Amino acid sequence: MTCPPRTLVLPPRLTASARTLRATALRRGLRIVEATASAVPEGLGRPGWAEGTGRAGSTGCAGSDGHAGSDGHAVHLHAGPSFADVVAPTLGIALLEAPADWLAQLPRTLTQRDIRATTIGEAYRLRRPAFVKSPNDKSISALVYADGSRLPGPDAVDPATVVLVSDVMTFAVEYRLHLLDGAVHTAGQYAEAGRLRLGPADGDALAFGRDVLAAAGETLPSAIVVDVGRDDEGRWAVIEANAAWASGCYSADPDRALETVLRAAGPATALSPHDRAFVR
Repeated sequence: MTCPPRTLVLPPRLTASARTLRATALRRGLRIVEATASAVPEGLGRPGWAEGTGRAGSTGCAGSDGHAGSDGHAVHLHAGPSFADVVAPTLGIALLEAPADWLAQLPRTLTQRDIRATTIGEAYRLRRPAFVKSPNDKSISALVYADGSRLPGPDAVDPATVVLVSDVMTFAVEYRLHLLDGAVHTAGQYAEAGRLRLGPADGDALAFGRDVLAAAGETLPSAIVVDVGRDDEGRWAVIEANAAWASGCYSADPDRALETVLRAAGPATALSPHDRAFVR
């Protein structure tokens, strides 16, 4: 039986990570569609649209990292939230992400700091330094703010916008874990002392990732990225969860990172019952 090829849709401007995943996808026989603007490429998603796009030659039917849609073509996406929010609904792609309050709901033994999910309107009342960020995108810059008055004002952001407010914690080293089906599928170091520094994930980082999964794996979709770090006192903590379809792979194995992306942004018709609760 001839299997229809999977397709990976990419945004107009590619990061270094996106270029790595693009090369990996091509090597594995996926078709690539690169948009020229923040809109669905003309004809994409219509019957027969995959014919002649990108590179053909799929080596097998979609499996655990990709499922065929109703027309036989599995369409996936790797892009930032603003592009993904425009393109994914048109292509029937389900974008998986962690719940907005996931980090705040973790036990302190996994975060080593106080974290709460609240509205930015409430965060304006802060009278102390705090680390504030958007839960699942970059609409609120992830920074240490001296107090609530330094946050983007109500003229720029809806006061009902959810943000995560946490104690300030400095990490000596940081790692990105690509999680798939309840396991650390691949991982790598991406920062040291707050600066970009790529390298392999050490055993302690992988062990802590397994601890996180044991304690909170059921509260995450089947494919997600979780960043973890160690401070100068040797304490391990979860930094944040990120959508795999919008995350860089850094020094992780690109094949395994791609497999996480394909699951995290694939046909809505192929969602597992568990993952339906985590669609963006």
